[in-house]
Amino acid sequence: MNKVIIVGQGGHSKVVSEAIALQGDTKIIGYLDDNYHELKLENEVYLGPIRSNKELLLIDPDIKFIIAIGNNKVRKIIVEKMALKETQYLKVVHPKAVISASATIGVGAVILANAVVNTDAKIGAHAIINTSGIVEHDNVVEDFAHISPHATLTGTVHIEEGVHIGAGANVIPNISIGKWSTIGAGATVINHIPAFSTAVGVPARIKAKEGDEVVAINIQ
Repeated sequence: MNKVIIVGQGGHSKVVSEAIALQGDTKIIGYLDDNYHELKLENEVYLGPIRSNKELLLIDPDIKFIIAIGNNKVRKIIVEKMALKETQYLKVVHPKAVISASATIGVGAVILANAVVNTDAKIGAHAIINTSGIVEHDNVVEDFAHISPHATLTGTVHIEEGVHIGAGANVIPNISIGKWSTIGAGATVINHIPAFSTAVGVPARIKAKEGDEVVAINIQ
């Protein structure tokens, strides 16, 4: 039986918690969120700030962690702050997800109900394929990306690090979307999108382009 600590206690965390409960071989033993100021044990569940991960590993070095926060930038910053080994992260695959035997799922990734990850697709570390998201054959979804509910990536799409594909968006075959870009909900992407861009509409057009660094977020 795996024992897992969930990092984050918002709406996405609720969905991830239910997916873990349905796996049957993993027990949730705690939640870390910076709304807590110190580590405590309530009803056999640990509650504490994110920095408590080191203290918890002293209590039980075999526990695993999953970062259940939808914001891609925050998820990356927390991974860097916690500085855990890859083997200390759990990957979560909802039992109603359809995963090809030839697909690759990275550490800390979350694949939710009715999602499809098809033949030879590669899902990076700490990526999210949300409810009913479709990742078709030969796609590459890099680390910290988020494919929102009912979004569809058709064949041989390359989603770079930190990209957020909005709910119901569609990406046609052989398209690349540059790192840390955002595709708006319902958009249809028919052209390559450069890094650090926001694209919306049908067909998707670039609305804004940011700088070429991830904005720092202060996490204690």
